[in-house]
Amino acid sequence: MGGQNPYIQDAEVELPTQKYKITFQPMNVTVEVDPAELPYGDHGLPGSILDIALKHGIELDHACGGVCACSTCHVVVREGLDHCNEPSEEEEDQLDDAYGLTPQSRLGCQCIPNGKKDVVVEIPQWNRNLSREGQPQE
Repeated sequence: MGGQNPYIQDAEVELPTQKYKITFQPMNVTVEVDPAELPYGDHGLPGSILDIALKHGIELDHACGGVCACSTCHVVVREGLDHCNEPSEEEEDQLDDAYGLTPQSRLGCQCIPNGKKDVVVEIPQWNRNLSREGQPQE
């Protein structure tokens, strides 16, 4: 399962029209997003942080397949949040169940940058699947 949830209203988004960069923390990986190539797959809304992360080999758990039915793809947008779509009521309901919620918290499957500013996203430690990413270095 993946893509969009047919039971919730489509989010109002401004899709990017120019290339921009997303940096994923704490792994400090920066990727360039070309709007001409979006969507990359069917993980979350087209152009979502989840879709971008998975395309570039960055693990971000998404138990529901990216359809806004859980909170496992919880991320914290450290920079560029003001250049992302507003969260829907359904996203806010799911975020209520997210561990470590902050004012910059979003669901990776629902958050779509508009490309007018580069974005820095933190994947919280509890959302990084260490069995897939390897054990942390000490």
